[in-house]
Amino acid sequence: MEYNTQLPPMIISEYGRNIQKMVQYVCTIKNREERNRAAQSIIAVMGALNPHLRDVTDFKHKLWDHLFIISEFKLDVDSPYPKPSPEQFKTKPKKLNYPSQDIRYKHYGKTIEALIQKGIEMEEGDKKNYYIETLANLMKRSYLNWNRDSVNDEVILQHLKELSKGKLKVPADFKFNLTQDILQRTGLNQQSQQNRHHKKDGKHHGKGKHHRNFKKRY
Repeated sequence: MEYNTQLPPMIISEYGRNIQKMVQYVCTIKNREERNRAAQSIIAVMGALNPHLRDVTDFKHKLWDHLFIISEFKLDVDSPYPKPSPEQFKTKPKKLNYPSQDIRYKHYGKTIEALIQKGIEMEEGDKKNYYIETLANLMKRSYLNWNRDSVNDEVILQHLKELSKGKLKVPADFKFNLTQDILQRTGLNQQSQQNRHHKKDGKHHGKGKHHRNFKKRY
């Protein structure tokens, strides 16, 4: 009896060991025409075993690439696509460059910072004032997403001043939306109350719940 631990490792496990054995056998066929027919048959089986590949662009090309990979690039057949080389799959992909800019206040994120920059670039006037008011309330909402228990409007104004480097100021008669209204509109108030309730319930009734579960189990 053969055990998996005694067999050579799977090259592409998605196709299973039988496909790998079939490919290894085809590599030993001396007649080229017979070898080509066998390779075509294996491609058909590989496609049937992995129907999800049909959604991939040029999935036939991918199947042939997999066939050569499974054969460890030893298979010599007439492929409708260029035969890949081992070097193609050994080359590491290029490292992606991610933005390295620091976010001063993470609860606002890059979106708020981008909106602040846009506000700085706007022409003075009623439209800009309205934009700043909306932005300030948006910052308050973002702050409440991060800290649902309390928020100081003066802190929001200070953050707006810092992030805009003093270039954005709310109008003198500006008033923030009420914290309670923001919480109700966004559903944060209900979620916050539920969290506090669960913490309280877990603290005072944890033993009772455990006791009930104990009874159910027996």
